[in-house]
Amino acid sequence: MKREKTYYVYMLSNTSKMLYIGITNNLERRLREHREKVYEGFTKRYRLRDLVYFEEYSNPTSAIAREKQLKGWVRRKKIALIEKQNPTWKDLAKDWYI
Repeated sequence: MKREKTYYVYMLSNTSKMLYIGITNNLERRLREHREKVYEGFTKRYRLRDLVYFEEYSNPTSAIAREKQLKGWVRRKKIALIEKQNPTWKDLAKDWYI
């Protein structure tokens, strides 16, 4: 029996509440890469490492569509989405063993 893969759309933030939206099929691994600054780019430059929001999908097409949708939103709408689920902007992965 084949196990379903899970895809994640996630938002990272920093102390300035700057936002990054990404997609992955392995959230723990991807967060580790962000935190260890494995790749050059936006998240490394601005120290975006706190997981403040994520959603799960069972297929990549839906996850990609949602990522594009969120990236198209104005900042105010993204913040409202985060604060509905995570009003204090806590790092949702703080206690993960990454």
